[in-house]
Amino acid sequence: MSVNPGHFPLPDEALPGDRFLDREESWLRFNQRVLELAEDPALPLLERVRFLSIFANNLDEFFMVRVAGLARRLATGLAVRSASGRQPRETLERIAAVAHELMLRHSACFHEELRPALAEEGIEVLRWDALAETERERLRRLFSERIYPVLTPLVVDSAHPFPYISGRSLNLAVIVRDPDNEATLFARVKVPPVLPRFIEASPSRFTPLEDVIAAHLHELFVGMEVVEHHAFRVTRNQDLEIDEDISEGLLQALERELLRRRFGPVVRLEVEESISPEVLELLTAELDLDESQIYRVPGPLDLAGLDAIADLDQPQLKYPPFVPSKQSVPHDADFFAAVRERDVLVHHPYDSFTTTVQRMIEEAAADPHVLAIKQTLYRTSGDSPIVDALIDAAEQGKQVVVVVELKARFDERANIAWARKLERAGCHVVYGFVGLKTHCKLSLVVRQEADGGLRRYCHIGTGNYHPKTARLYEDLGLLTANAAVGEDVSALFNHLTGYSRQNTYNRLLVAPRSLRAGLIERVEQEIENHRAGLPARVRFKCNSLVDEATIDALYRASRAGVPVDVWVRGICVLRPGVPGLSDNIRVRSVLGRFLEHSRVFAFEAGGDPEVWLGSADLMHRNLDRRVEALVRVADRAQRAELVRLLDLAMEDGTATWRLDGDGVWTRSVAALTDAERPPLDVQVHLMKSRRWRTVDG
Repeated sequence: MSVNPGHFPLPDEALPGDRFLDREESWLRFNQRVLELAEDPALPLLERVRFLSIFANNLDEFFMVRVAGLARRLATGLAVRSASGRQPRETLERIAAVAHELMLRHSACFHEELRPALAEEGIEVLRWDALAETERERLRRLFSERIYPVLTPLVVDSAHPFPYISGRSLNLAVIVRDPDNEATLFARVKVPPVLPRFIEASPSRFTPLEDVIAAHLHELFVGMEVVEHHAFRVTRNQDLEIDEDISEGLLQALERELLRRRFGPVVRLEVEESISPEVLELLTAELDLDESQIYRVPGPLDLAGLDAIADLDQPQLKYPPFVPSKQSVPHDADFFAAVRERDVLVHHPYDSFTTTVQRMIEEAAADPHVLAIKQTLYRTSGDSPIVDALIDAAEQGKQVVVVVELKARFDERANIAWARKLERAGCHVVYGFVGLKTHCKLSLVVRQEADGGLRRYCHIGTGNYHPKTARLYEDLGLLTANAAVGEDVSALFNHLTGYSRQNTYNRLLVAPRSLRAGLIERVEQEIENHRAGLPARVRFKCNSLVDEATIDALYRASRAGVPVDVWVRGICVLRPGVPGLSDNIRVRSVLGRFLEHSRVFAFEAGGDPEVWLGSADLMHRNLDRRVEALVRVADRAQRAELVRLLDLAMEDGTATWRLDGDGVWTRSVAALTDAERPPLDVQVHLMKSRRWRTVDG
């Protein structure tokens, strides 16, 4: 990118128009980094298989939401040029080109690398023709007993129109011939999603479910000749569109929309590359698709189903076991006394979620001195001990208030179920605001102390109250009994449940009112500090960096000479290292065993760093259409700990991906050939050092 060939500082009004990368392509490059993990021979084999599955699942969601949204804008005439300068049609064309390339690379990784490597370990994924006769016989019995009863072949003729193809469903397109009149007909057979994606033909030997069905099509079309069959799969728009101004309740509106969502327009057709031109032409016409929406890949399709292979009980082919530290609040310590004594910073999964955040809610539910518990729930697990504890508390007569975000994408049904269960138990369930998602991660416990006074205990975090994902997601949280934070969190809950319009807080920044402005104000202060000769630096860690106003503030800081470090997991539309614009900005990404999910914002502040953590990513939806909260970390040692963490990701010897000004991510592999100094894996480092931080430390 050649923004400023003269390399001289740009005045504020001269920020270049092409200073932002394309958001959608940046997301695809994030998924490319996931694919690179699947391609990495240094990782355990089944973990590579899991990353291959994650790539496929990620891409499904990208098409269901982002691609579908762009297509909808075009269809409704609301096509608006993006910040990167592309029109929706141009963006869709670029998505198609990159996605085609990545899907072929994904398929090649499976066929050329992982499938042979699995076979060497005695785990085989085979097509029907490669199975032994004894295995086929076993699968014939399985077909008769378990598969045949749930199949419904649908033929297309003058009396039967082309059937509806549900989103993410795997199907067989079948051509049959009537021997009496030689007429050919098209039929569709849906591969049942209730059955395993890969069927075990014999121990550690698997075959795709559609192959088993295809081998028995003659039993579905008795008396007809099966001419050909081909697997295909469609992806539909599955983003929610809810008119929240209607008079009926939000919960009922959401339930209605979930039923409608299955019938969104098709945005992608996946077919095996062996499909005949005639069948492909028929599918394309019936589904009203153009060439760019068709993705031909070697079979089998839907490799998201490889997660079942990754789950095999083969510990020697997986990451070594890891047990989180339980030292943040020792199990024999009085929990509330420990939090009263000092703020507790927890870092999951390195610190146990069960013995910290979950323990706080469970002990609060059982403690007769606790009067009230207030909790936000965005996503939680199906057998959530958090929900069970809240129900127990309500049944014991405590006041329990739960703010449930019904519109947590792809978790809507689960959240509806838990909301109803909580209501039945006597909890006060609130669904947040019309037009705003409640995404902040807050817990508040009100407890009567021995002296008769009330004290508030709070947890403010970066991750969901989800015990299962807490073992897989990297997140941070602050447990505190600080009075100012308790006052802030109480005020924010009153805002969520009532009509409070409080906009200022002691130690919180809250979206959509003050969060963006608060971060930009602090970036500007770093510029002033630098000009005054004081230590100045900006360090951000987030999942996505998209917000143009925040990025422009970082550009201004860079042009003023302030070093800016950004650690981002996914999307980043900022262009780092561009002469005259972002010379002083570095962007790194870490992907690995755990999903980097925490958000941390650190400012050097003249040598006494100011550090914030919380739920907000730097995206329009988070800053403008969600209730988010960041808390300022007060403890000096904890602030230093977080700054060290951020600096660690930026060190030359750390294994990361590095972004350049053209949007290219390069994996730092220089040290891989240096046997004496291998690259430092941040996550492995934190696992090894998980016990260095104690309550007294």
